[in-house]
Amino acid sequence: MYTQSFSVPDAADGPSAGLKAVARPPNEAERELLARFDTRIDADGRIEPRDWMPDAYRKTLVRQISQHAHSEIVGMLPEGNWISRAPSLKRKAILLAKVQDEGGHGLYLYSAAETLGTSREQMLDALHSGQAKYSSIFNYPTLTWADVGVIGWLVDGAAIMNQIPLCRCSYGPYARAMVRVCKEESFHQRQGYESLLVQMKGTPAQQGMVQDAVNRWWWKCLAMFGPPDADSPNSQQGMRWGIKRFSNDDLRQKFVDATVPQAQVLGVTLPDPDLKWNAARGHHDYGAIDWDEFWQVVNGHGPCNQERLATRVKAHDDGAWVREAAATHAEKQRQRALKAA
Repeated sequence: MYTQSFSVPDAADGPSAGLKAVARPPNEAERELLARFDTRIDADGRIEPRDWMPDAYRKTLVRQISQHAHSEIVGMLPEGNWISRAPSLKRKAILLAKVQDEGGHGLYLYSAAETLGTSREQMLDALHSGQAKYSSIFNYPTLTWADVGVIGWLVDGAAIMNQIPLCRCSYGPYARAMVRVCKEESFHQRQGYESLLVQMKGTPAQQGMVQDAVNRWWWKCLAMFGPPDADSPNSQQGMRWGIKRFSNDDLRQKFVDATVPQAQVLGVTLPDPDLKWNAARGHHDYGAIDWDEFWQVVNGHGPCNQERLATRVKAHDDGAWVREAAATHAEKQRQRALKAA
C-alpha cells in the first residue's frame, strides 16, 4: 500500500549503514556472472529467482519488499479502527473490502520476498521485534471519519505515485505482484476522494472535519517518499539496478503537481503557505518538510509506534493455533498422499 521509497535501513543495518558498493567477485567465474547480470540490467531485463544476483542486490530487495509487506499489514490498523464506526452500511462494506485488499497485498509481497531465500517467519520476527521498518505514515492516529477518506486520497495517492514504477522493477516477482497491487490501490484512491467529495457537500462541520484531516496528513504524505535525494544514499544504487525508476524528490514533485488541482476541485486548502506554481520550472514550489519529525517516527517515537507494533504482535500470537492447525492438516494430507502412492 505505502512506501517511503524503502531507502530506510532496518535497525540491524545500524543508524548510519547505507548500501555498500558491490564487492568485486573473487574469481573469474563470479566476475563473468556479474558481467551477465549487469548486461541484463543495462538492457532493462528481468532478474528471476533462480538467476544469479549480487548479494547486495538480494539484500536490498529483501529489505525493500519486506518493508513494503510490513507496511501493507500494519496499514490495515488505522482504517480497521473505523470499520465498526463507519457512518453507513455502504461505507462499512467499502472499508471492509479495502482493508481486506491490504491484507492480500501483504500476502503477495511476503511471497515475492520468499523467492529471495528469506522465510515468512524471519520477516515477521524482524517486524515484531522492532528490527524491521515499515512506512512511518501508519504511526499516526485516525481521529475522525474524514481521516479515512484522506488516507484514501493522499496516502494511497502517494503510494500509487511510488508504486506504479515498481511494475517495471528489475526483479520479476516483485514487478508482477505490483501490477495487481496498483490496480487495487488506484480504486482505493478514487474511493477515498469520492468519500471526501460527499463530505464537502455536507454541513460546515463536515467540511471543517475534512479540512482538519487534510491539514494533519499533508506533510506526513510528502515525507512518505523518503528523505531528500541528497540524504538518501541508497537511491542511486537502487536506480542503477532498476529497482527504482525515479528519485525520491522527483516522485514527491509529481505527487504535489497532481494533487494541487484535485484539492481545488475538492474545495480544500493545502496547508502550505509556500505552495505556488512556478512557471519557470513548470512545477509547483512547496515548503520545507519537517525531517526531524520523520526520523523521530521512523526510529520508533511516533504517536502510535508502540500501539501499532503491540497490536500486530498480539494478533500474531492469538493466531498461533490457526497456523498450527493448518500445518498439522497439511502434514496429514501429505502422509495420506504418500500412503496412497
